[in-house]
Amino acid sequence: MDETRPAPRVRDLAILAIPTIVVGVGSAFMLWLLDLAAEGLHDVIWDAVPEAIGIGPDAPLWIFTVLTLTGAAVGAAVWLLPGHGGPDSALGELDAPPPKLIALPSLALVVTIGLAGGVSLGPENPIIGINTALTIAVLARVAAKIPTKLAATLAMAATIGALFGTPVAAALVLTGAVAAVKGGGSLWDKLFLPLAAAGAGAMTMHLLGGSSLTFTLQPMGGVEAIDLLTGTIVACVAALVGLIGVFALPVVHRIFHSMRNPLVYTTIGGALLGVLGIIGGPITLFKGLNETGELLANPDDYSPGQLALFAAVKLVALVIAAAAGFRGGRVFPIVFIGTALGLLAYAVVPDMPISLAVACAVLGITLVATRDGWIGIFLGAAIVGDTTVLPLLCVIVLPVWLIVTKAPEFIAHDERPKAEEAAP
Repeated sequence: MDETRPAPRVRDLAILAIPTIVVGVGSAFMLWLLDLAAEGLHDVIWDAVPEAIGIGPDAPLWIFTVLTLTGAAVGAAVWLLPGHGGPDSALGELDAPPPKLIALPSLALVVTIGLAGGVSLGPENPIIGINTALTIAVLARVAAKIPTKLAATLAMAATIGALFGTPVAAALVLTGAVAAVKGGGSLWDKLFLPLAAAGAGAMTMHLLGGSSLTFTLQPMGGVEAIDLLTGTIVACVAALVGLIGVFALPVVHRIFHSMRNPLVYTTIGGALLGVLGIIGGPITLFKGLNETGELLANPDDYSPGQLALFAAVKLVALVIAAAAGFRGGRVFPIVFIGTALGLLAYAVVPDMPISLAVACAVLGITLVATRDGWIGIFLGAAIVGDTTVLPLLCVIVLPVWLIVTKAPEFIAHDERPKAEEAAP
């Protein structure tokens, strides 16, 4: 017997598009508010206070002090505030279950402190969690007919659209998920509402003046056969570098959390991030979006040794930040690492097109971090602003997938007994 449900009616999709667009606008607005708060606190920490006390913001002592105090502040909030800063970001992916409503204020606070203080994590996991929890709660009151799972999907799509400045990213991330949903209708019937939410989120962020992930490098021009070989090598090497972080994260997470009290292990984590910031310099701090633009704006200003140092420091900082209890996502720091590795490949093999080198490195390491070929291809092409690389990336992704498909995911694992999980 055919149990396939009928395709959704045009009228139903049109009616649902109204709350969907509201979700998109609201999700983008929440991201904008979070960014605005983080930028305001950043200006105080890294501009106003150093100027007032007569110290440079890039002074080693200041970097170490700020990161250590950032760790202490985040640790105290996770330890003492209601909701304990929400779920540990190291334990989940972008589609992790949303936090409880009571955790949202403390989660927003610790993310803001981390972003402003220079922690090597992005806002993606927490803001998706915040927007998902709020969307489910609000729609349950004003549009109860919208299923909880659909509400969560809309919030995730809207937030991804706002984060990356385009609904295309959300469509690619969600294609596999919506294709697996049983029911009638085509794939585009199922993508209609998530795309509407993502489009509304992306447009709202553009109107609010949000950051963009798209940069511009010298385009490839023509494609040669050697490009496929060199691009594959770069992407595979970047994936192998990313796998170092994959295997290190659970171990480092276990070491930090064996200290029990978040005030202790997050403060220690902040101090270690401060040391890494001194070693790598200010460009290796923060979530990595602006710093990626800095690398790409002046790619010839950095030696191969500097680029290798940037990538290594950022990878270690990402692992420590995620393992030490800071709340945040791994995509933006991973893109910075991939960019540094791509520029390193270009510096070592100058005959290789720079846009291909960067795109392939970003593809390789993003595939490790997200386990999603579509988002890897999208980020690789978007980061260089050159569509010529797309056909090559669609082929290069295949051997890289063989490297990462059986490797562990880039997450830690909660190894506490069940009785301890409920304790702060």
